[in-house]
Amino acid sequence: MDLPESPGPSEPRLPPPPPGRPPRPRRPRRPRRPGRPGLLRRPQDLALLAAVLGALLAVAARGFVGFREAQAEALREAAQKFLGEDGFSLFSSLDRDRDMYISPEEFTRDVKRLIAATSVSILEEEVSQNFPLDLSEEKFSIMARFQPLLPKTMYKSKDGFLHVSHLTLSGLRNWTVPDVMLHLFSAQRFFIFLPPKEDLKLGEPWWIIPNEVKHLPSTRFYPPRSKIKEDLIFKLLSMFHPRLFVKTRFGPRGTVACLMAISDFYYTVAFRIHAEFQLNEPPLFPFWFSPGHFTGHIILSKDSSHVRDFKLFVPNHKPLNVEMDWLYQSKENGNLKTKMNMDIGYLPQMELESWGPSGSTEIHKKGKITYRRPSEQSSQFVFEDIVWQQKISWEKAVQRLKVAMYPFLKVTYLPIIKAFERARIEKKLVHSIVLWGSLDDQTCFGPGKCLRDKVLGNSFILMLLKKNFISSWSQVHELFEIQNQNDKSHKKLAELLLEKYNDHVMILLCLPNGTVVHHISASDLCQVSKESSSKQLNSVTMYEQFLQKGLFEAQPFLQRKLGGFF
Repeated sequence: MDLPESPGPSEPRLPPPPPGRPPRPRRPRRPRRPGRPGLLRRPQDLALLAAVLGALLAVAARGFVGFREAQAEALREAAQKFLGEDGFSLFSSLDRDRDMYISPEEFTRDVKRLIAATSVSILEEEVSQNFPLDLSEEKFSIMARFQPLLPKTMYKSKDGFLHVSHLTLSGLRNWTVPDVMLHLFSAQRFFIFLPPKEDLKLGEPWWIIPNEVKHLPSTRFYPPRSKIKEDLIFKLLSMFHPRLFVKTRFGPRGTVACLMAISDFYYTVAFRIHAEFQLNEPPLFPFWFSPGHFTGHIILSKDSSHVRDFKLFVPNHKPLNVEMDWLYQSKENGNLKTKMNMDIGYLPQMELESWGPSGSTEIHKKGKITYRRPSEQSSQFVFEDIVWQQKISWEKAVQRLKVAMYPFLKVTYLPIIKAFERARIEKKLVHSIVLWGSLDDQTCFGPGKCLRDKVLGNSFILMLLKKNFISSWSQVHELFEIQNQNDKSHKKLAELLLEKYNDHVMILLCLPNGTVVHHISASDLCQVSKESSSKQLNSVTMYEQFLQKGLFEAQPFLQRKLGGFF
């Protein structure tokens, strides 16, 4: 996957250096007397100069070599501390020129030996003597890749994390590598990804872990015991961090899947997982780390005895893809009160990938302990190409999983520029939602979550939006990027939307030329709904009135030909 080039705010340019003094006028050179020899024209002078330069170069060379040796020695000491004895030994065996750097040529030369070494030392598991061994059961390894969150992409980094305790962020700052880099799994454990019935259509979703509606507190530190179907998801995601919560505090929760392709013996299954991590431990306050979502695919046999391929990842194509919130205490009227703070940021990489298909295993012993590991024969086996009888695209599968999680997506939400182009053609208003996070994943928090879960998925609101509006949602970050582009019409459109952006989540009703005819804050919408004791005045009724008023205000403009940006 390609990473965004600049997920964080752009670096400020340095001011130009101040002008220096004007150069002094050059004095005319005095003509040399005829017949006078130059300063170094005598042979003995030239020989002396050469000797001096040679001595200086020799001293510099010895100093440089000494510096390089000291630098290499420091690197070796640091590597030994970080990798440990076994890890440094493996590294040194690959680093043939001892420069503390493994070049592609060095790695390619020894890659087979490296795989063999890791097969013996890492990809093995201790076998219990209490259960009979089944050597026909296939195993395969999964590798974790992780790049930590970029602190400069967090909103609170703009003021240097003012009023945020250094200890609060310690769990986040210390999380720089996966908890488990490589782990061996049994193919049979992935049975949870098999469809619940044989006649399931492609793209038809089913729930692996159901979306349960119940209150889950934010004051927890350690995950509860997982159920059977939750156990594999827990084992997979806890490779990144041990305090993994399979069920998120806020909905929608769970894991949903759908079929992407079917052959005579195999399925390709796409899936989407909502889960979160707790990064702190007592005595610190809880710090929750919630990726927008996990998604991926698995290719497995219809009896789950064999896994051909597996990949899971947090999408990184958006400028912000993780929501974080943490508890803290503050004094009010002399009393300590526990409150919650939140922020969002960018995570460059969090993914799991199978290291080849599953295969047979073999038994070996180390002293009195029996181990099981992938056999060398299975790693040399060549698999046939799979011929798929039916298949749908990855994009279509992803959209079906989104709609299963978020019913409000039964209405199509277009990118901002395309939405206004479509509105101009169909002569409709644009229903535009502007927010910091993403409306279609777990980075949507607070009033945005209230709007999405309580209002936009309502059947009557869905019908009203489909009939009368072109819908779109966009991150504030995207509008700022459009504002910095060269296209004048797009810049003007972004400016008109940002003019009305004065709260966390704003809903704007716009003419096809970008003019905002009506707007409302999601905070106001949810707050009035909470405070109202009348059943007639709830958030859905208020939103209907908001949409109807926008249509009424726009009628005179929509009935005549509009000028526009496109």
